[in-house]
Amino acid sequence: MFQSLRNLQSAFALTRIYLILLTVVCLTVSLYALYSAYVFAEKQREKIYVLDSGQSLLLALSHDVTENRVAEAKSHVKRFHEYFFTLSPEKSAIEENVQQALFLADNSATEVYLRMKEQGFYEQLIASGIMCEVKIDSIVINDAVYPYQVKTYAVTSVVRRSTITYRRLETTCALLHCTRTDNNPHGFLMENWQITDNSDLYVVQR
Repeated sequence: MFQSLRNLQSAFALTRIYLILLTVVCLTVSLYALYSAYVFAEKQREKIYVLDSGQSLLLALSHDVTENRVAEAKSHVKRFHEYFFTLSPEKSAIEENVQQALFLADNSATEVYLRMKEQGFYEQLIASGIMCEVKIDSIVINDAVYPYQVKTYAVTSVVRRSTITYRRLETTCALLHCTRTDNNPHGFLMENWQITDNSDLYVVQR
């Protein structure tokens, strides 16, 4: 009888050990699952999306916010110049491109546009069937000061029926933070934009 009691006690003890081990394993798995879910949620919150030319989304991490902000600033400035200087000999296309550019800058860009318009630049494009394109060489941003100081180096091409004229394009501006919108996805505003050099480089016969 005593042997049976001892066996029963041993069985209970063994069962209790199994239950404790099972409880520990379940707690460990549960805690690991909670930790993994927390880490995953944190990583998802660290992700931001940068709009690239209005067509694709580039993924960046928020611990590189400063670096990514500079990348966004360069994309903003590049987009502005592409809109402002990519022109076809069609009035509606010119107005649409310029309007998109003006969303990205202050009145300084509007003043340049109105001055070019008064000088008959756009009318000449339409009348002569001239196309204008721009190729950005580099955009230099000093993000050590605010507003950010920006210099843009590019080459524009004026395509006529018989020739292509290449011109140096250098501009400066300051960049301010502003609210992101559909027309201004990067959340920057170009201030005091100026064309500092627009001299001819060379002419190519077509």
